[in-house]
Amino acid sequence: MKITLLIPCLLFSMNILAQSIIELPFTPNPEVKWSTDEKEYFSEIWDTQVITNVSVPRLEVYEADQPNGTSVIIAPGGGLYGLSINSEGRDVAKWLNNKGITAFVLKYRLVPTGVDGIKEITDEGNTNPTKIGERVSPVLPLSIADGLAAITFVRTNAKEMKLDPNKIGFMGFSAGGAVTMGVTFNYTQENRPNFIVPVYPWMTVMGDYKVPEDAPAMLVVCASDDPLGLAKPSADLYSAWLTNGKNVGMHMYSKGGHGFGMKKQNLASDNWITQFYSWALTESLTKPTVN
Repeated sequence: MKITLLIPCLLFSMNILAQSIIELPFTPNPEVKWSTDEKEYFSEIWDTQVITNVSVPRLEVYEADQPNGTSVIIAPGGGLYGLSINSEGRDVAKWLNNKGITAFVLKYRLVPTGVDGIKEITDEGNTNPTKIGERVSPVLPLSIADGLAAITFVRTNAKEMKLDPNKIGFMGFSAGGAVTMGVTFNYTQENRPNFIVPVYPWMTVMGDYKVPEDAPAMLVVCASDDPLGLAKPSADLYSAWLTNGKNVGMHMYSKGGHGFGMKKQNLASDNWITQFYSWALTESLTKPTVN
């Protein structure tokens, strides 16, 4: 496990500082090979900052100034072809920091692409959607393994970082929501998240699933007008937890679309993260900030 300290180092063009970057242990799959280097850039297509071609999983660490013991691992979305690194990653982390929550932005392994993975997934979505599934299939298990490794790291180092090993959350957006649920369906006691927050999760890529006997508390977030059709699978996920008597909540907004993250659209969905925080307080998963 490799730790790189930033002294401090500006992460590309963003005024957002991670205190350190953790390289997570991983097992390569010889059938998945990257020929293009990892790249961060502004995607004109998605109108946001993205990262593509992650081949080595890492955690960007955002420590709260006054940590209250709660931590959240954040998995940005991007169809497994990229990571929407700001609005579904670093911006979320800094918001949580202001509430005393230490955040870890997970850069999990992605589908190997050319220099513009966002253009590739967009073109394939328009001309050959089946190809996306074929390319994602061998990579998703690697991404899920990276999520589990992230939990192991946080729990192992909880005491040193002034964190509660029993208050580790996992929050994921879209494809990161698939990683969140993949973690939830494959954990051991060592890497079990204490709570999960799938935000417009890409459940159609997951196939059939079974609610774990000791399923963590879950808050599902989505919008009914999600253009990718993720509202019903999100509601089904909520229903599965509810039917099995597990602790679950849901915020299903009438409008919001897909990929809203921390973007401001002057819609009720803009407030999802505040409502997540209220839920976490209600469930005693975090503590109120002290002014």
